[in-house]
Amino acid sequence: MSDPVKKFGTAPVFFTAISTILGAILFLRFGYAAGTVGFIGVIFIVILGHMVTIPTSLAISELATNKRVEGGGEYFIISRSFGLNIGATIGIALYLSQAISVAFYVIAFTETFQFLFDYIAANYDFILPRQAVSLPIMILLAALILKKGANLGVKALYFVVAILALSLILFFLGSPDTTNEINFNLGDAEFRNTGQFYMVFAIIFPAFTGMTAGVGLSGDLKNPSKSIPLGTVTATVLGMIIYFFIAYKLISSATPEELIENQFVMSNIALWGWIFIPLGLAASTISSALGSVMVAPRTLQALANDRSFPIQRINQYLRQTRAKDSEPVNASLITCIIALVFVALGNVNIVAQIISMFFLITYGSLCLISVLNHFGSSPSYRPSFKSKWFISLIGFITSVYVMFKISTAYSLLAFSLMTLLYLYINYIHKTRKGLSSIFTNTIFQVNRNLQLFLQKSKVVKSSTDWRPSVICLSKNSFDRDNAFKLTNWISYKYGFGTYLHRIEDYCSKSSFETSEQILNRLIHNYGDGSHVYIDTVISPSYTSAIAQAIQIPSISGMENNMLILEYDKEQPDDLVDIIDNFKLINSNNFDVCILASSRKPVIYKNGIHIWIKTTDSENANLMIILSFILLGHPDWKDSDIKIFDICKEEEISAVKKEMNELIEKGRLPITLQNIKILTTDSGKSYKSIINAHSYNAGLTIIGFHEDSLRHLDTNTFDGYDDLGNILFVNSFKKKIIE
Repeated sequence: MSDPVKKFGTAPVFFTAISTILGAILFLRFGYAAGTVGFIGVIFIVILGHMVTIPTSLAISELATNKRVEGGGEYFIISRSFGLNIGATIGIALYLSQAISVAFYVIAFTETFQFLFDYIAANYDFILPRQAVSLPIMILLAALILKKGANLGVKALYFVVAILALSLILFFLGSPDTTNEINFNLGDAEFRNTGQFYMVFAIIFPAFTGMTAGVGLSGDLKNPSKSIPLGTVTATVLGMIIYFFIAYKLISSATPEELIENQFVMSNIALWGWIFIPLGLAASTISSALGSVMVAPRTLQALANDRSFPIQRINQYLRQTRAKDSEPVNASLITCIIALVFVALGNVNIVAQIISMFFLITYGSLCLISVLNHFGSSPSYRPSFKSKWFISLIGFITSVYVMFKISTAYSLLAFSLMTLLYLYINYIHKTRKGLSSIFTNTIFQVNRNLQLFLQKSKVVKSSTDWRPSVICLSKNSFDRDNAFKLTNWISYKYGFGTYLHRIEDYCSKSSFETSEQILNRLIHNYGDGSHVYIDTVISPSYTSAIAQAIQIPSISGMENNMLILEYDKEQPDDLVDIIDNFKLINSNNFDVCILASSRKPVIYKNGIHIWIKTTDSENANLMIILSFILLGHPDWKDSDIKIFDICKEEEISAVKKEMNELIEKGRLPITLQNIKILTTDSGKSYKSIINAHSYNAGLTIIGFHEDSLRHLDTNTFDGYDDLGNILFVNSFKKKIIE
C-alpha cells in the first residue's frame, strides 16, 4: 500500500464543513422551526446546538495541533486517545453515520425536483416514487467518486459552494412575497410552543453536525495542524452567525403559518427564489453528499489499517488504495453500496435519529478527550491551538444532555449497541486490552490530588473509625499464596493492601531488571480479581527490608498501620528473623500480624475461629474486627465467626456480660451460639484446647504479646500442629468496637 499523497490545503476543510452546515435542513426545515417556536425559540435552538458544535470544533482543533492527524480524522484522534478497541467501537459507529448520511443528503437533494413530482401527479395522475430520481443520482455520484476520487469532490465543492453563497445572498436581498402583513420587531420577539422545543430541536440539530466533515480529509491534507483548526472553527462560527441572520430574515418576512406549512418558504422571500432556492438546496445537499462520500471511506480505511475487523482479508481489502492517486477505492465502493441501499429504502427518518445519536457520541468523545488531556497534564500534550477545559466539559455534558432530550429510547439503544460492539471488539482483540495513556494520566492526577488533600486536611484520627492499611512482606510469593490471599481478603472491601515481594540482593541495575521481571510475573499471577497493590522491594537483609516497608506511603492516602509477615509452619526458618525485628516494627506504631502458613487446604465453610484469653484485652477487638473484615470477601460468604474465650472460672460472668453487650448493640455479626466460653480449670493446656476445637477451622486467629516473645521466643508460635492457617495478632493499641 503506497503512502497517500498530501494534496489539500485549508479551503477543502472549510468548504466541506460550511456546505454541510448550510445544508438540506436549512432550506427545507429551518422555516418550520422558526414558525413553530418563534424567533426566541429558534435562537435558543441555534445556541444549544452550538454549545455542542463549538466546543467540539475547538477540541478537535486542539487535538489536531498536538500530534499529526493521519487518515481517518475523528476516528484517528479518538482511537489514539482512548485506545484502539474503544476507538474502533466509536469509529465503526461514526463510519456508519457518515455512510448513511450520504443517503440522507441524496434523498434531500431529490426534493429539488418537487416541480417534476407535482407535474406528473397533476397531468398523469401518477405518484412518481422519489427513488426514480434519487437512485440514478446516487449511482451517478458513486460512479464519479469511484472514477475521479476526492479530487473531483473538492473541485465540485468550489462550484456548489458558489451556488450556495449566491442563493443565500439573493435570499437576504429578497422581499416578502405574501399578502399578509408582517409586523415583526425584536422587541416583540416570541418564544412559542415551548413544549415542542426539543422535538423541533431534534429536527434541526443535524444541520449543525457538519462542522467536523472536513476533518475526515486529514490524511489528504498538506498541513492538518493548520488546516483543521482554521477550516473547522471558521466554518462553525460563520455557520452559527448565518443561522442567526436567516432566523431574523424568515421571521420578519413570513407569517408563522407560512413558515410552518411551506417547506420552500425561502423561495417566496428570495430574489428570483423560484430558481435559486432550489438550486441552493441542490448545491447544499449534493455538496454535503460529496463531503460525506469523501470522508466516510477514509474513516473505513483507517479502521482497516488498525485491523479493527475480525477477518484479516476484509482489513486487507478495505485498506487498499489506487496507485495513481492514493484513493481508498475499495472503501469508497463499500460506502457507495451502503448509501445506495438506504437510498433505495427511501425513508431514513428513524435511522437518521439513531445516526444523530452516534454523531453526538462522537462529539461528546472528542470533548471528553480534550478535558482528560487538560486534566491529565501529560508533558507530551502540547497543542499549538489551545482551548479551555471547561469549554470542552460544557460540550461533553451538552452532548449527553441533548441525546436524552432528543430521544431517551434512541439514546439507550445507541449506548447499548456501542457497548455490545465494544465487548465484541474486545473479545476479538484480546491483546489490545489496557488503559490508554489518557486514562492513566487522569488517574495519576486524581490520585495525586486526593493524596495531597488527605495530607493537608489533617483529618483527626478516631479509634472508633479504624480500618486496616496493610503492608504484607514475603519472599515466598511463588512457593505459596497464603500471605497474598490474606492481604487480598483484608483489602477487598474495608481495608487497603500493599503486597511487597522481597528480593534478597543489593540494589543494582541487574537486580532492578530482575525485580521488573518478577513484578510482571506477580501481576500476571495475582492481578486478576485482586484488590491489592503489588510491588517488589530489593534489600540485602530482612531488617532493612522491613525498615523500607514500614516507611513507604500507603496507596490509600492514609498511613499504613499494619504489617503482615509470614512463615511456613513445617519449615519455620523465617520465624527467628520475624521475632528479631518485632521491636523495630512495634516502634513505628504498627499492628503486627504473623501468618503461620499451612499446607492444609482452607475449608472456608468451617469459618474463622477467634481465640481470646484474659491477657488479650489489647488484641481482642482487633482480632474480632479483622474476622468481620475477612467475612466481607466472597471466599468467606458461607462462613461464620466463632469466638472462644478462655478465662478463669471466676471470670465467666464478666466475660458473658461483655460479649452480650457487644451482640445486643449489633456490633458483631454473630449470635450467642457463636460464642463459647472455656475455662483453664480442666487441666488441659491452652494450646491443646485450641487444637481440639479448631483443627478443622478455615482460619484460626490467636493473639500474642511482646512479653511472650521475650520469654518464650519461637515457642510462642509452636504447638499448633493440628491447625491449618493461623493468624497471630498483636495490636499496637486497643481498637474500640462501638
